[in-house]
Amino acid sequence: MSIFQIRQKKSGAVLWTGSAPDERAALDAMAREAGYRDYSAIPESLRAEEMQADRLELVS
Repeated sequence: MSIFQIRQKKSGAVLWTGSAPDERAALDAMAREAGYRDYSAIPESLRAEEMQADRLELVS
């Protein structure tokens, strides 16, 4: 698993950070935490804000 951070592209606001196997799973996890079934269930008006999933490279 990797750590992903979901941001709103326009504002740069961090919407979610967490563990997921890939980008799509990260978007689905963010949506579930917000109360939706998955990313596709988020209203189009919100998805139109363009969200970006970045895999974080953590250095210890």
